[in-house]
Amino acid sequence: MTAIQIVLICFSVFALSRAVGNFRRGALSLFQLICWTLFWAGAIVVVALPSTTTKVADWLGVGRGVDVAIYLALMGLFYMVFRMFGKIDHLEREITRVVRADALRVLDDMAPLAPRDAPPEPPRAAGA
Repeated sequence: MTAIQIVLICFSVFALSRAVGNFRRGALSLFQLICWTLFWAGAIVVVALPSTTTKVADWLGVGRGVDVAIYLALMGLFYMVFRMFGKIDHLEREITRVVRADALRVLDDMAPLAPRDAPPEPPRAAGA
């Protein structure tokens, strides 16, 4: 086993332990924990047995194993960016809704200061 394989496996085990810790603290759902466990376990297998990517590449009809890894990484990254844009859009809509509701609440709180339904008072004559 080469030094880079040892470093990558140690990092993968560390990242997996962080995912488990986040799950225990409630920061990750069970589904997210399963996804991260599959990802880091797959990374450990690929690092420990590099020939697995070549076998997957042959099965998929891709030239080299590293190409499969790059394609999968790009697909994963693009999917995560897509999900992040969706979440950002949702958060922007929620912030707009909360700000509007707060502005209406402030406006209602100010309503007793200036009644809207009362007729305007007629102007008074000078000196009267």
